[in-house]
Amino acid sequence: MSLLTQILSDNERFVASKEYEEFATDVFPNKKLVVLTCMDTRLVELLPRAINMRNGDFKMIKNAGAIVSHPFGSVMRSILVAIYQLGAEEVAVIGHHNCGMTGLSSDIVLEKAYARGVPTQVVDMLQHSGVNLTEWLHGFDRVEDGVKSSVAMIKNHPLLPKDVAVHGLVIHPATGKLDLLIDGYATM
Repeated sequence: MSLLTQILSDNERFVASKEYEEFATDVFPNKKLVVLTCMDTRLVELLPRAINMRNGDFKMIKNAGAIVSHPFGSVMRSILVAIYQLGAEEVAVIGHHNCGMTGLSSDIVLEKAYARGVPTQVVDMLQHSGVNLTEWLHGFDRVEDGVKSSVAMIKNHPLLPKDVAVHGLVIHPATGKLDLLIDGYATM
């Protein structure tokens, strides 16, 4: 059985037994918080539990490394929509120790892309078209640096209201312990 077949089978059972009822909520975050965090699988259930949040309490945006890489990219757009359309009043960027983006270099990613069949001509064409793959596929040296960079990008965005606190934290992916890097209330 393929993974997709299993997913569809499990979903049919989930819907038929009405397991979705325990997740009923609306689109507005009860705690008026939007969290940008990493897509790491260890955080899927750990992070909400570690910050005592349940389904419906906050908006969660996930990507590799909890990075805002461009001020007008999809992550920043999602944060602004959460604030202006969904009533979020605070932002928390939560990176994590032992993140796969730590020390990531574009060379490693591109080598794996070539090994999976991406032609070198495609990479050459992208680079000649002005796409800086070295910068785009680069991680960070320390997770704290990534969090601080993302907080600065959000906090300094021209469309972010000045009354929105932007916090920076790092979570331990085994214990859930949070380390505060930036208290957004202090910088308002």
